[in-house]
Amino acid sequence: MTRPSPKPQRPGRRPQRPRSGTAYRSGPLAGAPPKRPEIDVHDPDGVRLQKLLAAAGVGSRRVCEQLIADGRVQVDGQVVTELGVRIRATQVVHVDGERVQLDESRVYLAFNKPLGVVTSMNDDLGRVDLGDFVGARKERLFHVGRLDADTEGLLILTNDGDLAHRLQHPRYGVLKTYLAEVPGPIPRDLGRRLREGIDLEDGPVAVDSFRIVDSRPGKALVEVVLHEGRKHIVRRLLAEVGHPVISLVRTQVGPIRLGETKSGKWRALSSAEVGALYAAGGL
Repeated sequence: MTRPSPKPQRPGRRPQRPRSGTAYRSGPLAGAPPKRPEIDVHDPDGVRLQKLLAAAGVGSRRVCEQLIADGRVQVDGQVVTELGVRIRATQVVHVDGERVQLDESRVYLAFNKPLGVVTSMNDDLGRVDLGDFVGARKERLFHVGRLDADTEGLLILTNDGDLAHRLQHPRYGVLKTYLAEVPGPIPRDLGRRLREGIDLEDGPVAVDSFRIVDSRPGKALVEVVLHEGRKHIVRRLLAEVGHPVISLVRTQVGPIRLGETKSGKWRALSSAEVGALYAAGGL
């Protein structure tokens, strides 16, 4: 059987491309996904990366050089493996995926707010406020969230506005932990009810965690964990379920604990704690 001759092409018409299961390619790279462009993070007027990392408390200069050589350091999202790279302290650096703050002008403090102190740097009514404890510092500090005058405990103070916003905005889900003394006894189903949600006048609220820490006749100490930041939210929530707060202390914000910091005192956060705060805020 003779095979029919191929159909002649019309003059000036391009030859038909063969049909197949793969796309037609006109060259060796055609159809390949575009490569992510590399970013030149080197700043000749900057400081050597390993020196900045060591100054930030990541490790000794030699340890930091090894971290870079092992490809564990990113600058502005770019993996850096060359030891000669210089950067500015304001660039974004991660080590093993955790943010490292290199800017020495940034301040991060854990403050134990006493009872009766107003959460303000300069109270218009002349009441005792945060400025009476940290006002001598030259930086302009923000407080992360608020504690009313009748509540004591942990406040994060910083001049890092982006981080402060992330830590207090409910969208980012940064947890706050409180210890509350309330009238007892506590019913068995209270934790379940609080986790399922309670309707308040400004909308429902649900805790992330609830447990009884201690119980004695007529009183109980309970731990409440939630990411809500509405005004007086813990007091209103516990009052709504029949256990109005007698005393209230905030013991933790995200990964930062109040610990042994005495009332009216503050401590500077370590580089590891600052990195953990950045991670909690998704930075």
